[in-house]
Amino acid sequence: MNEMYTLGLSIHSIVAIATLAVIFMNLFLLISNNDLKKYKRLHSIVLWPITFSVLGTAVFTGVIMMAAKHLDFSFANVIMILITIIYIALEVKRVKSLKYLSDTKDHAFNAYKPMARTILQVEFIMILLLSMGMWFL
Repeated sequence: MNEMYTLGLSIHSIVAIATLAVIFMNLFLLISNNDLKKYKRLHSIVLWPITFSVLGTAVFTGVIMMAAKHLDFSFANVIMILITIIYIALEVKRVKSLKYLSDTKDHAFNAYKPMARTILQVEFIMILLLSMGMWFL
């Protein structure tokens, strides 16, 4: 049982790094892209599935580790759950606002970028602080 928990913790740490990489990739592609149609296509085909696959892996490994600990909730576990819920809510807000963005208006993408950049930066800081707490505490 201890080996399973150790493996789950290792995978969870790797997925935390992958989550940071995905957020950084989203942020980089948002800043570097100027064409709304191209960005929407890239986001729907590549970025959105990668983002939620990595998030799903983090949640799955977290659930496995919680089961291995017999659902013993610690303060750190509650914080991780809350940050995951906040992360999902922010991603849904960002994806929904991109979905309903008008392709015909020239200034729509320029209006979307600051909001999306702020959301991605908040997500990056949240996950980074959470990961540093997981690794160093």
